[in-house]
Amino acid sequence: MSTIWYSHSDCLEHVTPPGHPEQVARLEYIERALSGLPLERREAPLGSLADVMLCHPETYFDKLQSAIPTDGFRSIDADTHASPGSFQAALRAVGANIAAVDAVMSGEASNAFVGCRPPGHHAETETAMGFCFFGNVAIAARHALERHGLKRVAIVDFDVHHGNGTQDLLWDEARCLFISSHQVPLYPGSGMAHERGAHGQIMNQPLDPGSDGRVMRGIYEREVFPAIDSFEPEMIFISAGFDAHRDDPLANLNWFEDDFAWLTREICALADKHCAGRVVSTLEGGYDLRALGSSAAAHVKELLEAGK
Repeated sequence: MSTIWYSHSDCLEHVTPPGHPEQVARLEYIERALSGLPLERREAPLGSLADVMLCHPETYFDKLQSAIPTDGFRSIDADTHASPGSFQAALRAVGANIAAVDAVMSGEASNAFVGCRPPGHHAETETAMGFCFFGNVAIAARHALERHGLKRVAIVDFDVHHGNGTQDLLWDEARCLFISSHQVPLYPGSGMAHERGAHGQIMNQPLDPGSDGRVMRGIYEREVFPAIDSFEPEMIFISAGFDAHRDDPLANLNWFEDDFAWLTREICALADKHCAGRVVSTLEGGYDLRALGSSAAAHVKELLEAGK
C-alpha cells in the first residue's frame, strides 16, 4: 500500500507578517524536499463545522471566523496572526486530517502525512495560540474514535514545544493516550510530568535544553514505547514538529535528521505490532527552513518504508 500526502494551495494563503517564523516558505521547502518521493498526493478537503466541533464549541468557530480580516493582518494573540486566507487554510488542515484517517481506516493507504498549515497542537478548546487555530490532531483522533468506532488511539507529539492544546482538548478522553516530549523550560510553559489527564492517559516527557537525540532515544525506549505497548492503540497519530533540530531558531535541543527518522521508524514498528500499521502524521513546528525540509523528508521516507 502507499503513503498518502495531503496538502492544498490554500495553505499557502495563510500569510503571516514579515519575519514571522510560521511562514508560507515552510510548506514550499517541504514541497521541494518531498518532490522526488513516491507518494500518492491528494488535495486536502475542507473541514466542516461538525468536524471542528469534535473538539471545539461552535461559539469558538464563529468567533475565529469573525476575526479574519478582509485585508492585511489581525493579531489573534501576540504570536498568532490571521490574514484573509487563514480560516480557509485552517479548515484545509482539519479536512486533511479527517481524510487521512478515512483513507488509512479504509485500507487505501497504510499511513498518511498531512503537510498543511497553520499547525494545531497549541490550539485549546476556545483559544487560538502559538500559531495554531484548530486542534488538528485532536480532531482527527476524535474522528477515529467517534465516527470509525475505534476503542483506543495514541498520539505521539515530538514537537519541541509542549502540545498544550492537544492536552487541553483531550484531558478527559480516556480512549486517547497522549504523549508529548518537549523542551522545558520553553513556550508555552506547560507539560510537566505531573500533568496526567483525568484518567492518567497523558504522559509528558520534559527534555532539558541542550540535550540531544541520544537522550531522547533513551527516554522513548524506557518510558514512551512501553506505555504505547501497554495501551495497545488501534491507530497512532503523530504531531510531527521538526523544531527539536539543532538548527532551529526557537528552541535549544540538538536533534538531527537521523533522530527524526529513528523515532518515526520505531513508532511505525509499534503501529505494525498493534494496529496494522495505521499511522497518520501531521505537520506541526519547524522553523529553520533547510532543517525543516530535510527532517520532514527523513520522516516521510520512514513512513514510505513502513507502508510497503
